[in-house]
Amino acid sequence: IVDKAAFGPLIIAGILGATFSSALASIVGSSRILFAMGEHKVLPYSRFIAGQSANGQPRNAMIITGILIFATMLLRNINAVAPLVTLFFLITYAMINIVVIIEQNLGLISYRPVFKIHRWVPWVGLISSVFAMFIINPTVSLLSVMIVFAVYWYLSRQNLETPFEDVRSGLFVSFAEWAAKHTWGMKKMQQRAWKPNLMVPVRDINGVKGIFEFLRNIAKPTGSIKLLGIEPFSEKSTLANQLDHLSESFRNKEVFSSWTVIHAEEFTKGINYANQALQGAFFKPNVVFLNLQEHDDYEEEVRPIIRESIRLEIGVLLYVAHPTALLGERNIINVWISDRQQNWNIGWDIGNLDLSLLIAYKLKTNWNARIRLITVIDDPAEEENAKQFLDSLINLSRLPKTLTEVYIGKFKEIAENAPSADLNIFGMEENLSFHFVKEMVFKTNSSCLFVKDSGHESILA
Repeated sequence: IVDKAAFGPLIIAGILGATFSSALASIVGSSRILFAMGEHKVLPYSRFIAGQSANGQPRNAMIITGILIFATMLLRNINAVAPLVTLFFLITYAMINIVVIIEQNLGLISYRPVFKIHRWVPWVGLISSVFAMFIINPTVSLLSVMIVFAVYWYLSRQNLETPFEDVRSGLFVSFAEWAAKHTWGMKKMQQRAWKPNLMVPVRDINGVKGIFEFLRNIAKPTGSIKLLGIEPFSEKSTLANQLDHLSESFRNKEVFSSWTVIHAEEFTKGINYANQALQGAFFKPNVVFLNLQEHDDYEEEVRPIIRESIRLEIGVLLYVAHPTALLGERNIINVWISDRQQNWNIGWDIGNLDLSLLIAYKLKTNWNARIRLITVIDDPAEEENAKQFLDSLINLSRLPKTLTEVYIGKFKEIAENAPSADLNIFGMEENLSFHFVKEMVFKTNSSCLFVKDSGHESILA
């Protein structure tokens, strides 16, 4: 070009000017980018990287940049580094195009660029950038992509604080909305996809802390826990902060959790209003977990909650802890099955058993425990039918290594002399009496869980 140009020295001057300006911009700009990354704690040793001189210059970042430049020059072959630098520029261009493609398709109101471009432009830019990368050097291109993914993995684990969400939040929210809209018209009883989404009413934060692991073991790994604080309005209340901290603890233990506070004078009305309001929600709790404590009024508070939950077709778990045994060694779970009274056939509707067995299986998995199915019958002639029913139930429910016991006699007498367990699970009816609840805890000498199906669970699915 110099030989063919009308005035060759201008070509040389242009090349030198472009080279020096690019070099100067890279030296000055890269050190400040490195300084900014240190200031935002993106890199290890960020405090050192963000060090400044007395007049506010990014001194440490400039020193690090200079060392990297000097080390590169020691290679004595700039062409060995040039392809790698070029590839990272191309990756940057590709990522910008990917972000534009995502933002265009999400349709978020926050994406409103003044400079409008057609939808095919970022696709051309993305394909061209990737194509150019693998033309230059396929091996180094793969290495560059691996480095980018490694950096992304590292940064995603840093929980960096940003003034606004990144593109991932919009992508995940839009995908969730798409899934919700497409699932809404499907059959309501998603029995194969059932998971325990617990709503846990809270007015005593210490009571929930005492059953923290028990709740976690029911919900883990795919279930969720919604903490519902109930209290009269007070500007000095700390319940919201306590629930926020407890919810974060569940999330740190691999169980998704959220919380809210309802200001209500009556504990019962607060829970029932919440259940009614959530009926129109897509991701709504499907089980109400009630932790019966000494200060609770069973007849005036707990029973109306159970009655309303049954009416709304929400599952109910009523937990009563043994005062000393608590949950013991977490080795054995007894599930009590009522007398079928000569109706031992198993169909899709097996009565109020589905939720009991599903919760027992969840606990068995997380406790590494064993399940024992127990039924009590009055007629000795039905013993063989009862055993066959339990065996069939185990096979159809796919409950491995499950024990069975069939007893003949009075239920309460058998309960007092039944094999010991760390947790006994009983079915419940709407008119479950407080006397029966306390009696079972005393007779079994263990913590008890009383369960009512919503009708939307199936252990056979």
